[in-house]
Amino acid sequence: MIRIRGLRKSFGGRFVLDGVDAEVREGAVVALLGPSGSGKSTLLRCLNGLERFDHGSVEIAGLSLTATPATSDELTRLRSAVGMVFQEFHLFPHLDVLDNVTLAPRVVRKADRAVAERKARDLLEVLGLAERVHARTFELSGGQKQRVALARALVQGVEVLLLDEPTSALDPALKGEVRDLLRRVRSGEVGERGAKPLTLLIATHELDLARDLADEVWTMREGRIERRGAPA
Repeated sequence: MIRIRGLRKSFGGRFVLDGVDAEVREGAVVALLGPSGSGKSTLLRCLNGLERFDHGSVEIAGLSLTATPATSDELTRLRSAVGMVFQEFHLFPHLDVLDNVTLAPRVVRKADRAVAERKARDLLEVLGLAERVHARTFELSGGQKQRVALARALVQGVEVLLLDEPTSALDPALKGEVRDLLRRVRSGEVGERGAKPLTLLIATHELDLARDLADEVWTMREGRIERRGAPA
């Protein structure tokens, strides 16, 4: 599903990713651990085409990325298959929940509004947000915003889901709620792909999240994967 070879990325002459080699099998959940600045978030952004890398290659969801800039069509195909949930959610404050979730299918995939809204409403109902479809983001709790961000990523039927610190902005009770939700996402209970499980990469500082969800843990330091293995 994912193959990373010799990935290097620098900012201002400093390598944030320094020769990353890794593979992830389809349907696996990988947790990325490590101190701030170790390269976790940058690695996820490179896998979704949000950051260009300097050297190496990535194969993900049947698509190939190199240091050569991708075209807009290639990026559209990539982001239709690889979803991203950001640490700060990045929801549009001027749109309600339904429009936040349906914007990408309508604009990028040119989906019919009625079809996009039906899929979004079905997904939001599963996520416990059926009564909040017309709420603005400032009216939502942190846990609700996280669920909207997940719905926005899942509604396109992605094959890979990248999550950057999905519980960092939440209080302890909501962290448990999000862990339970991600278990449902992993099993295929939530999303457009039916029972087929997603491939998940989760950058986190939460050891409990990694222990509960991951098949494999990568510990990153100074832009490299220092250690990898089972959560135990």
